Amino acid sequence: METPYYYLTLIGFIATFIGTLGGGGGLINLPSMLLLGVPIHTAIASNKFSNSFSSFTSFYTIWKKKQVNVKLGLSIVPFTIIGGISGALLASFLTEEILLKVALGLLVIATFLNIVKSKIKRNENNGTPSPLFYPTYIGIGAFDGLFGPGQATLLMHSFLTAGHSFLSSIGLTRLQTFASCFVSFIVYFSMGYFDWKVGVALGLGSLLGAQTAIKLANRLAFLPWQKILSAFSIFLIVYLLLKIIV
Repeated sequence: METPYYYLTLIGFIATFIGTLGGGGGLINLPSMLLLGVPIHTAIASNKFSNSFSSFTSFYTIWKKKQVNVKLGLSIVPFTIIGGISGALLASFLTEEILLKVALGLLVIATFLNIVKSKIKRNENNGTPSPLFYPTYIGIGAFDGLFGPGQATLLMHSFLTAGHSFLSSIGLTRLQTFASCFVSFIVYFSMGYFDWKVGVALGLGSLLGAQTAIKLANRLAFLPWQKILSAFSIFLIVYLLLKIIV
């Protein structure tokens, strides 16, 4: 059965809108694509493609507002790139059956991390953020290259707990997401895993979702986005597991 591409556009919008505000939109779009019958490698490759565009445009919007430390963000990018390439290469050499099992396990872990994150409050340091441990971002980049969902949650957590503002943390997260997604997409594309129809449909929704979220970020920052994201992802994971088992 042919994939209903308009569903992918809707999925991209919802996932990226919630994910931009709460981190971890892949917890929605990846299991949704699997439920629609998209192969796991193609689903991850499409996720990287759409996130490359949506993350860069949302970062650029925040940068124009002068709400993000670009120098800090760029200093982290090399570590993120190394991780992104490494993770994508590993995923490319895994069979679809093995990667699907790994993905389901990581979805559960990522959802748990997102739930834990919702209980962590921003660390206020009198306006001066704490230093970051840069090698950490190699691991986060590798996680994104291999899989994806949960990566933004880890990034948002690292920036918020270091004392960065909500909007600044989104900007830093979106820059690192762009870096890891772009390089890992190149790996998946070179391996022949990318489907243009799936990627463009998802990317269109993601682009619109990211821009809408950035425009409404300050107004909606008070809402429990991590809890909303967790509720979505738990439902999708359970539904996906039931579909596979039954």
